[in-house]
Amino acid sequence: MTTRFLEPTRERFLLAIAGAIPIQRFIELYFFPPIRQSGIESGVAVIAAYPDETPKAVLGADASDGELEAESGLFPEASVVANEDEGEHGGKPQRYTIFTAKYKLVQKGPDRGKWECSVSADADAPLVTVETVVRGVQRRSGDTDEPERLTGDEARDFVIAAAR
Repeated sequence: MTTRFLEPTRERFLLAIAGAIPIQRFIELYFFPPIRQSGIESGVAVIAAYPDETPKAVLGADASDGELEAESGLFPEASVVANEDEGEHGGKPQRYTIFTAKYKLVQKGPDRGKWECSVSADADAPLVTVETVVRGVQRRSGDTDEPERLTGDEARDFVIAAAR
């Protein structure tokens, strides 16, 4: 099922990411424009996420209305509260997990439709570092287009809409 908000491959990629990282951990996601070469489309995303510890969440008034199967990892009524006080009282800045996600979709030939996707945790860093990582990926790819940025809330909304 596709939403009317994302193109099908981007939605498939986001859903694959959500299968690897619980959506309540999303802070921000950066999707780089896909590259199409020799009948293969590939794409990269950089994801900033809360660490493995359960983030603070504010649940909706009636949790039973938004419950989905536990194995789906979706919490549609949850809204994550970010820690905006990095380095408060001279302490260390809050560290977040930085993931890189990649996909490859064969569009032509005998393997047409073959999909491969991987998500790996690459770093623990303050949020200010994410922008540097994104610029580094952009520079290495030689891409002049800005990556598409989704906030954690936007990404959760897309995943929830696709799950309905």
